[in-house]
Amino acid sequence: MIREIKGARPIALAMAIALSCLVSACDGGGSPTGAPDRALSSPASPNAESGPGAGAKEGKVKIGLSMDSLQEERWLKDRDMFKSAAEALGAEVVSMMANGDDAKQIAQAETMIKAGVDILVIVPHNAEATATIVRKAHSAGIKVLSYDRLIKNSDVDLYVSFDNEMVGELQAQAITKLVPKGKYVYIGGADTDNNAHMFKQGVFNVIQPLIDRGDIRVVYDQWSKDWLPANALANMRSALAANGSGIDAVIAANDATAGGAVQALASQGLAGRIPVAGQDGDLAAARRIVEGTQTMTVYKPIRLLADKAAELAVKLARGESVNADRKVNNGKIEVPSVLLPPIAVDKSNIDETIIADGFHTREDVYKFAKKP
Repeated sequence: MIREIKGARPIALAMAIALSCLVSACDGGGSPTGAPDRALSSPASPNAESGPGAGAKEGKVKIGLSMDSLQEERWLKDRDMFKSAAEALGAEVVSMMANGDDAKQIAQAETMIKAGVDILVIVPHNAEATATIVRKAHSAGIKVLSYDRLIKNSDVDLYVSFDNEMVGELQAQAITKLVPKGKYVYIGGADTDNNAHMFKQGVFNVIQPLIDRGDIRVVYDQWSKDWLPANALANMRSALAANGSGIDAVIAANDATAGGAVQALASQGLAGRIPVAGQDGDLAAARRIVEGTQTMTVYKPIRLLADKAAELAVKLARGESVNADRKVNNGKIEVPSVLLPPIAVDKSNIDETIIADGFHTREDVYKFAKKP
C-alpha cells in the first residue's frame, strides 16, 4: 500500500522544491536547459493530501519520469510517446533529464519525490548508482519502474524493456550469415549501462561456439564511454590501426556507435565493404542501410514499450496488480519483468518494418539514397 503524507504547507513545499531544483540544476524534458515539462506543484490547501498515492486514490496519477539523456534520437521518441500514452490514461507526467550525470539524476529524483509523485519511472544512466533512487523512493512509499535499462542491486518494483539479449543475438545471427569465418570487431556501449552488457551477452551467445571452433576471432573488443559516437569512432580507429584492412565484420552496440564505426571505415575507403551491425532503428542508421554502409539494425518498436510502461506505471501507482511473465536478476532480486520482442531489419525488410510502422517516413529514410 502506498503511504499518504498529509499537512504539508504549500508555500514551504514550493520553496523546498525550488531550492532542490536549483541545487540539482534540473533540466526539462523539452530542452537541455529548460524547466521540467510540468510544474512540480504544491498542494492546493494546507490540509490537502500531498504524498504519494493521494492523487492515485482519486484516479489521478502523477508520474515522475527521470531520464539519463536526450542526446540520442530514440530517447526523444521514448519521452514523447510515454507522455502521450500516460496522459491518454489520465495521468500527469513530470520529466527531467540528467545529461549523463549520476548525482544530478539522483537529485532530480529527490525533487520529484518531494513533489509527491505517485510513481517514478527511471531510465538510469548508471545501473548501479541509480539504486539510491529506489531506496529513497521506497522510503517515501513510492514504487519505481525501471524503463528499458535495468537498475542493478535494488528492490526495483518492475522492469519494462525489450529482450536485450535477443537484440545482440539478432545482430550476431545477421552478421555470421554473411561472415561465418573471419576477424570480428565488437564496439560496445557504456559499461555503466546494464543493457550494454546484455547486448554483448546476446552477441557472444551466438559467436562463442564459432570462436571455440576457430572460425571467428575477435581482434578488438572495447566499451564506448557514455555511448558517444566519438568514442566509438576512436575505438574503431584503434581496431583498424591494429589490424589494417584485415577486419571482416563489425558489431556495434547501437546505431550511434555503429555510426562512429562507419565513419572510421569510410576514412579508409572501407565503408560498405565490411558488414556493420547496429541496433535502435535510428534514422541515420536506416539511411546507412539503404545506402549500403550499414548492414542491419535491430528495431525496437518504442511505441509498444512506451504504451506498456505507461499502462503498468499507472497500475502500480494505483496499487493494482501487474502481470509480469518474466523475471530478471539484477544482482539483488529477481525483478518482475515485461520484455518485448525486437525485430531484425536490413535493406530487404526496412519498408515493411520501420517505415510501415511510421517510425520513420520513407521520404526521410531514402532521402540520400542513390536512385537506381
